[in-house]
Amino acid sequence: MTMAEAIDRFVADGATVALGTSLEPLIPFAAGHELIRQRRQDLELVGPISDSLFDELVGAGCVRRITAAWVGNVSEGLGHCYRRAAEQGIPRSIEIHDHTNFSISMALWAAAWNVPFLPARTLLGSDILRTNPNVREVDGLVHISAVRPDVTILHVQRCDAQGRAHAWGPLGISEEAGLAAERVIISCEELVDPAVTLSDPNRILLPETKVVAVVHEPGGAHPSPVQGFFGRDHAFYRAYAQRSRTKEGFEGWLRELVLEVPDRANYMQRADVQPHAIRHSRPSVPVDFGDE
Repeated sequence: MTMAEAIDRFVADGATVALGTSLEPLIPFAAGHELIRQRRQDLELVGPISDSLFDELVGAGCVRRITAAWVGNVSEGLGHCYRRAAEQGIPRSIEIHDHTNFSISMALWAAAWNVPFLPARTLLGSDILRTNPNVREVDGLVHISAVRPDVTILHVQRCDAQGRAHAWGPLGISEEAGLAAERVIISCEELVDPAVTLSDPNRILLPETKVVAVVHEPGGAHPSPVQGFFGRDHAFYRAYAQRSRTKEGFEGWLRELVLEVPDRANYMQRADVQPHAIRHSRPSVPVDFGDE
């Protein structure tokens, strides 16, 4: 299945979509760009730190609500599209439900465990209790309401066609986001035989029954890092920050690298990704699952 087919089939207007759940790495930019090309509207974006992906979706007018811990452009600071939307309603006004990295994880775990909320002491004394209607103090505890995405989109290093995914490096809240969601779309650097994923069952990220689409999408997380495949493209983020500083600059960037790009392979050529490919391997020690 292609990314265009997966988005067309499984992500509707108004959907709640979890993205960027590994924090800085493995951000599914290819999926986000396809959401923009298909002009999805009224999305609620859920995540911890999405680097510039949430900013791009906001600037493209796809977003009605942000439920997240942080939105911006990590190495460059501000997300200019997000700021314009929050402060000026450009290109449209957005609703913001603030979380911390920990509280958004708890909200997703609540959905995964099928309970209405989880109690915690985190957030006590913070302004998030005043601004987010889905967290509230009750008898000295904070009730963090469940957040259940319609779809979680993950990028991983490898996956088989049945949806058994292997990912390594920082995973953030990918497990809880996948378990909380109604369905999961996975894009991967390598599409492998089931014998590969089943040879290391402890690394399988989610039950394959949650996965509705597997997309072989090399470079699908660029410009974010993918351990073992690509480093972080700092220059790309820097250029995006400079161009997105104005609405007109962002619109030009969007045309060149999203709207006028037919597929990810073409994007990878335009973005000149090769210099950021990993050149030195550092494999882990194999695991022996043998028994008597």
